[in-house]
Amino acid sequence: MTQERPYAQTLTRLREAGLRPTRQRLALGRLLFDGGDRHVTAEALHEEAQRAGVSVSLATVYNTLHQFTGVGLLREVVVDSARTYFDTNTDDHHHFFIEKDGALMDIAGHEVAIGSLPDAPEGMDVARVDVIVRLQDRNRD
Repeated sequence: MTQERPYAQTLTRLREAGLRPTRQRLALGRLLFDGGDRHVTAEALHEEAQRAGVSVSLATVYNTLHQFTGVGLLREVVVDSARTYFDTNTDDHHHFFIEKDGALMDIAGHEVAIGSLPDAPEGMDVARVDVIVRLQDRNRD
């Protein structure tokens, strides 16, 4: 059995996406992609990087997340004007948003049916439809 280098999967993803594999991109990519699908905020990823001994600024985390999103490695999920998550699952799907915890949960794309959409303005096409179902505790005080 051959052992794969620690950053091999992330290195491959970055190269296939056309991104230069800088030290910061490799380190953040490994944190993002080595644990399965997840939803992260820039602040949470920054804290995780600091705990892992990755010296990176919050601005670099934001820039890297947006670069990864721009090449299709991540999907940006805007819950409201003050809360943006980055999703490692780029497949067709939607989300539950748990208001109390600020957590996102995936909803399979086929579980949501959109009845109809308005025609897009001339010269435009609908790129995708994002549905966020907001949840609250049934027995909240």
